[in-house]
Amino acid sequence: MTSFLTPLAAALPSSVPFTGPETLERREGRPFRARLGANESGFGPSPQAVAAMQRAAAEVWMYADPENHDLKVALAAHHRVTPAHLVVGPGIDNLLNLTCRLTLAPGVPVVTSLGAYPTFNFHVEGFGGSLHRVPYRGDHEDPDALLDKARTTRARLLYLANPDNPMGSHHPAVVIEDLVANLPPETLLLLDEAYADLAPEGTVPQIAADHPQVIRYRTFSKGYGMAGARVGYALAAPEMAQAFNKVRDHFGMCRISQAGALAALQDQPYLRGVQTAVATARARVGRIAAANGLRALPSATNFVSVDCRRDGDFARRVLAECQSRGLFIRMPGVAPLDRCIRISLGPEAALDVLEEILPQALAAAG
Repeated sequence: MTSFLTPLAAALPSSVPFTGPETLERREGRPFRARLGANESGFGPSPQAVAAMQRAAAEVWMYADPENHDLKVALAAHHRVTPAHLVVGPGIDNLLNLTCRLTLAPGVPVVTSLGAYPTFNFHVEGFGGSLHRVPYRGDHEDPDALLDKARTTRARLLYLANPDNPMGSHHPAVVIEDLVANLPPETLLLLDEAYADLAPEGTVPQIAADHPQVIRYRTFSKGYGMAGARVGYALAAPEMAQAFNKVRDHFGMCRISQAGALAALQDQPYLRGVQTAVATARARVGRIAAANGLRALPSATNFVSVDCRRDGDFARRVLAECQSRGLFIRMPGVAPLDRCIRISLGPEAALDVLEEILPQALAAAG
């Protein structure tokens, strides 16, 4: 059957960027006691969003509005742009895929950071793009190195997440604004702001909505607690936003997700409560890490990267021992970032499990 595949598809590995917790549970033959690995929000969505989704469930026999009109109008008001600046889709991953489809051909250069969000690389390789990676500078993506690499490769795309996944670090707005001001004319910046709703004040840059070289990506998966609903959106100049209509699945959103996202957006007091809960959980994870001789890195997200103070092999043993005891966490994939484990933030009960299991895992890991 592989004879029907394109040469590019046939050459790709049959792998996925992440192994899901459900797969790991099936391997272990039991559920996890705490799910702190996928950067979901254990604090859940707004009750108003849940109620809206419950009401919409009775209408799920109908296709959703292919224009996502109501949600786009609300998002436009929220961001002080026009609906023409918005693209709505089933998660940032889908929108990154569409971006690559619109802009890449085999061999076209793309710049990203070594160890950054791997799903972006998955999409680039799926369309034949040529990936060029630059190392982190400490625990941060390096905008200067990314710019230099974009210039030398004449990159079509430059991908940067701010705040960053997997380290949880961030750059202040002025750094990103300087990056935008110095983009090579042939380079489009893909600015992944999945965690912007949880970042410190002064993180989100001021970028003209009509800027022809920037696409910004946002999601309802993190601060709004709706990862399973798959609602993401992009902010771009209208001409670029309109281009997504050439390739997107016009019925790719479901009515339940649209209704939930609209209600969540309208319940900003709930989001502020989640921001407070995330800050409290960050502090507790820091205390748990310190009590075990580890170092929690500063985080601008809903997860904390914890430096195990040794190498990647040791961190992988810690990860395996945590998972075997019923605690789902993850870790960065490349050195030197892989000295860390990554712990999603959640309610007290989940962090109680972390506090119980982490010292056991460290002892077993040696």
